[in-house]
Amino acid sequence: MDIPNMGVPAKLADRMSMAEQHEYLRARFSRRRMLRTGAVTVGALAVGGALGSGTATAAPASPQLLTGGVTDGVDGSLVAPIGRHLAFGPEPDTQFRVSWQVPAPVKKPFLRYGKHPWDLSHKVQAEVRALHTPALTPTGQPVDQYYLHVALEDLQPDTTYYYGVGHQGFDPASQQAISTLNTFRTAPSRDHRWGKVYEPFTFTAFGDQGVSSHAAGNDHIILAQNPAFHLHAGDICYADPAGSGTDPDKSVYNARTWDDFLVQTETVASKVPWMVSYGNHDMEAWYSHNGYGGENTRFYLPDNGPDPRTVPGVYSFRYKNVGVISLDANDVSYEIPVNLGISAGKQTSWLQRTLKDLRNDETIDFIVVFFHHCAFSTTHQHASEGGVREAWVPLFEKYRVDLVINGHNHVYERTDAILGNKVSKAVPSGATIEPATDGVVYVTAGAAGRSLYRFDAPDTYEGHEKRLDSVETYHFAKGGVKVTETVEWSRVRYTGYSFIKVDVTPAHLGQKSSMKVTALAEDGTQVDHYTVLRKVGEGWDGKTDDDGEGGGWGW
Repeated sequence: MDIPNMGVPAKLADRMSMAEQHEYLRARFSRRRMLRTGAVTVGALAVGGALGSGTATAAPASPQLLTGGVTDGVDGSLVAPIGRHLAFGPEPDTQFRVSWQVPAPVKKPFLRYGKHPWDLSHKVQAEVRALHTPALTPTGQPVDQYYLHVALEDLQPDTTYYYGVGHQGFDPASQQAISTLNTFRTAPSRDHRWGKVYEPFTFTAFGDQGVSSHAAGNDHIILAQNPAFHLHAGDICYADPAGSGTDPDKSVYNARTWDDFLVQTETVASKVPWMVSYGNHDMEAWYSHNGYGGENTRFYLPDNGPDPRTVPGVYSFRYKNVGVISLDANDVSYEIPVNLGISAGKQTSWLQRTLKDLRNDETIDFIVVFFHHCAFSTTHQHASEGGVREAWVPLFEKYRVDLVINGHNHVYERTDAILGNKVSKAVPSGATIEPATDGVVYVTAGAAGRSLYRFDAPDTYEGHEKRLDSVETYHFAKGGVKVTETVEWSRVRYTGYSFIKVDVTPAHLGQKSSMKVTALAEDGTQVDHYTVLRKVGEGWDGKTDDDGEGGGWGW
């Protein structure tokens, strides 16, 4: 099983929590050793002349290493921004986050934006977040990385903005750099719905991408769908590809893989908000006790979850008539327990409150939840996560979540509609379901670019159906125990690189909005599709919900 280690010996990583791995690495790479090898810690290297109060310091500062001339030799005209990526704030109609990277320290980084490429009069100073990674293996090299972020607030809804990022010596508004401009578009106002029906839109999703030709190919096909946003369900770049705790002398953790990933993804993420959740390979013990210090430095996600410091990949946002929730399944994983219970139940309590709020919001038709570990899958490698089933599946069923998206297993798999761990309605390709009465469908979309897994049962997908009435598989229970089970809910299985696109068509009050879920192979071939219907205004009545009982569906 994949237990992140970043250089912690396998025999230790197997029984250490993420916090213990962090302490082990910090002790191993003491300040004395850093000084001896000439490494520079975060906070010791000035970017833009000074680090602001919002700067992330993922490693302790060493004032003795401060030198006033650190940036004197950097010519900003020779340093080009890379790895641009967008994200929503909690309210996509008025809030956007813009992030990028520079390969060397620069002075006065900033973002320009406006409604026309010739009018970028709005200029915002960037927040600097820097990372230092020591040589975590004897053959490795220390790495310094510089990430820049801007939060844009009070934007106009349903508006296209042009933006460019720069620094002293590199101005995106100049003739030399104007080709680096990109655009983003804010969502329509939530009040829009009461005037007229939202226009249809598309979003896309996958997990387990990494850096490869297959990953880049999926990105190109995704961009062709013109999505309003993209969901990445964890295991983002695989800077720690071993995961399972190999000998530290042979470990291949490489912080530079993040540079490669962000450059690869920039073709899409610079135009399409790239919303991530965190998987097991995204816990990197060196940077923080919870393993997420590196991710928090590279990404600027919404902070409206239960505790951004403890479980930072947990948040929600609303786009037109869809409410989206990102969860951290490391918090409930029995298979990989290094962060098991890290939120002390706060995440699950927040999830219930958020599901209730979304279901009672008359502007929201569909609820989509995405996270890494699979609630229901039949692969040979990971199969199903019992911790997710115990903690969250009852809530998904109670509030009739319309779509659950997972990664972790590097395949495409889709279930029939499920209630109580059993098939509540068969959903063959091309079928239509109504979650309010039919149950919840789970999609594993973990074939974004990493090496593929396998099923013990034959593939069965659109045009190549080999239906089995039941499949022998297993799920992880407490203590990492594999519990065998025979299941009937595995409807579609496809061993190939792929992703999903979701076409949403809102409707008038009293009519039925639709959400068509389609699985596309990396060459664009359709391998599965089905449609979700939801009557506008249909929701949870919540009459006795606070007691954990009762409640019902009404419109």
